[in-house]
Amino acid sequence: MKTIKQVSDLTGISVRMLHYYDKIGLLKPSNFTDSGYRLYDDEAFETLQQILFFKELDIPLKEVKEIMASAHFDKMQALKSHEKLLILKRNRLNGLIDLVNKTLKGENTMSFKEFDMSEYYNALEGFKTEHKDIIIKSYGSMDKYDELIETCKSKETEIAKMAVKEYGSIKKYVESMKKIFNSDAMTKAEQIDDFKKECIYDRHPKLKELYKKLTADLSKDPSSDEIQDIAGEITGIAKRDYEVFKNELGDYYWNIMVKLLLEFPKGLEKNYDGSGMSWIESMDKKYGEGSSKFMGKALKIYLGDYEPKIETLYKKLGSDLSKDTTSKEIQQIVSQIANENRKINETLKVDEGENHWGYTAELYLSNPMYIKVMDKKYGSGSSKFMGEALKFYAENNK
Repeated sequence: MKTIKQVSDLTGISVRMLHYYDKIGLLKPSNFTDSGYRLYDDEAFETLQQILFFKELDIPLKEVKEIMASAHFDKMQALKSHEKLLILKRNRLNGLIDLVNKTLKGENTMSFKEFDMSEYYNALEGFKTEHKDIIIKSYGSMDKYDELIETCKSKETEIAKMAVKEYGSIKKYVESMKKIFNSDAMTKAEQIDDFKKECIYDRHPKLKELYKKLTADLSKDPSSDEIQDIAGEITGIAKRDYEVFKNELGDYYWNIMVKLLLEFPKGLEKNYDGSGMSWIESMDKKYGEGSSKFMGKALKIYLGDYEPKIETLYKKLGSDLSKDTTSKEIQQIVSQIANENRKINETLKVDEGENHWGYTAELYLSNPMYIKVMDKKYGSGSSKFMGEALKFYAENNK
């Protein structure tokens, strides 16, 4: 028999932690001294060894307790499993050590195969039971979601690279993903989907009447008083009857809906009626070719000068590309963009990666798709200018 102090000295587990194991029923003392001190025998040591193996594999104590309390728990089989998993962990850590050594020697290596993606895939699989309704709403079916998982596996290196660069580690990225599934961002996405369906299936009689009236003659001037009155009624009803447009980000989301009607992001939206058509195409089919664009113009004119603050700031940032990206003036604008983005994420209860702006800067500077989009939106050379401004901000605000 050994005292709790002796067990602590031998294993490196604190006395306080051993008390906690006792409290939660994970490791009970074998006996007590006359003075009431805990004593542990060889069997207790074997149990503690099992606990430490599980702990080394990052398995939560609650799950360890459930596993070891199971009638099907086999110590020898568990040891064999521990051995396999610990060997995998050792190999992964050896790979990371080699990667660090290469980097210290100045070797330019961008390999991300050493990073363990199993936690990421486990999280994706876990969402299937925890968030089944959300997945079906977001992806159309569980089969489509399974296709997404397979696509992720085929792009494992890219995802690992992104996760480590933006979030610092795979683990932090997975934690952020889990938070998104429980965040207001997912709720808002569902509410927007519901609004689109209401429009397609005429579930709001008044909106149906107004859409029909608005698109009755597409040759009319979208800025005319007649059309603007209708646009005003549509906007008012949307903000009154649909939750997504009511809160502090309501105008932000309504602005997005108007942009969708105008910019026609074909291929970016899922199907709503089984016909293979997007929401925009469905609206054109319902009210006539060109109706979506006409609606978008009318609603945009009604919104007037309104645009999300973060959009205004980006335009301000790219208004003069001859300026010094490291200047106080430009960096103040970048700081405002970062603060506004943070507010939006906090409202939606979404985490921002610890190197979000450094990673975003890299995309603006080197990703062809991002460069094309940013240059088209804000003018040729904007992506490079913004990327350099964001990079300087990220390097000086760690």
